Amino acid sequence: MKIFGIESRVAMLLMLVGLGFCCGEGQAAPVTDDTGQTLRGSAKVRLLIGCAAATVDLKDPKLAALIVGQFNCLTPEYEFMPEKLVDDKGNFTFEQGNAVVAFAEKNQMPVFGHMLVWHFVTRKWFFEDEAGKPLPREQALANLKRYIDGVVGHYKGRIKAWDVVNEAISDKDGEYLKDTPALRAIGEDYIAKAFEFAHAAAPGAQLYYNDYNIEQPGKLEKAVKLIRSLKAQNIPIDAVGIQGHWLLQWPPTSMIDSGIEALAATGVKVMVTEMDIDPLPRDANGADMAVTEAGANPYRDGLPADVQAQLAKRYGEVMEAVLRHPSVTMVGFWGTHDGRSWLNDFPVKGRTNYPLLFDRQYQPKPAFDAVLGALREDKTKRGN
Repeated sequence: MKIFGIESRVAMLLMLVGLGFCCGEGQAAPVTDDTGQTLRGSAKVRLLIGCAAATVDLKDPKLAALIVGQFNCLTPEYEFMPEKLVDDKGNFTFEQGNAVVAFAEKNQMPVFGHMLVWHFVTRKWFFEDEAGKPLPREQALANLKRYIDGVVGHYKGRIKAWDVVNEAISDKDGEYLKDTPALRAIGEDYIAKAFEFAHAAAPGAQLYYNDYNIEQPGKLEKAVKLIRSLKAQNIPIDAVGIQGHWLLQWPPTSMIDSGIEALAATGVKVMVTEMDIDPLPRDANGADMAVTEAGANPYRDGLPADVQAQLAKRYGEVMEAVLRHPSVTMVGFWGTHDGRSWLNDFPVKGRTNYPLLFDRQYQPKPAFDAVLGALREDKTKRGN
């Protein structure tokens, strides 16, 4: 692994300055980078490389320019979550989602729709009555179909891929799926039905299942079981998304390698959809939003140089592991810069965290150089 330093940073910053002068508020001109000084330029045709961004990011001209200059696809950070696209009365609320899609289209960035079904951000009326009891199966299925038809139909032809079901697999030993309102109302086939509804609403879109820790033995077997079950039923599933919320020391890259291989062996493509690396101490790994911890906030004034170096080394090794697999078609980072990372509030609320490639001043970190170096090396090996 090589760490590319000042030369790559200067070239990248000069390009972003140029973009900043030519862009209006919240907009940025499409970029074609053949120099290899940016993530998108180094990834080229090998894979899509993107980030999660929200409307607040896109209204900042400097940040919008960075997004377009570095990445070639986009995931709406929260604008496509069910509680954002429909209200408690069942009325669709597309305004913020439309703004993100319009930005992406203006800048020729494919959009990954995240997500259609997730128990953590779903309106109660989907699957439960006013007393919190499961709805009758047919009523719950009708609600699910109406929602998916409305959302996927509204964006038909504009979304490259849909995260159809998010985080349905249980973390508990001996339990296959999480005990969610959808499972209680419909049964295990709510996942298959969601994929069927999404495919019918937009046959040309790619469909994937997304989860955290599914490259790790505790959940890998269940993920393989789910994918094979869907394929055996001829349910349209194109890919699986490994979220990639990783720690400095976990999981080992050998586990990432073997996990990708096992998932790809089911006959689907693999994406790393939400990559970040948490350099702060914590007890749990993964991204279960129900988990909270009390913990120290050790780096309020900045990440120490030795930890910064560890983070860069880890990012480089992880990217090298991911890039070894032709089945991986997309790598997305969960956020734009450290100040906008969800890890400032998870699993310990209010910490100052540093898990992304750009710092709070939008400057590239050593981790950026490490990822760029891994992409360059991969590009050289492939001769493109």
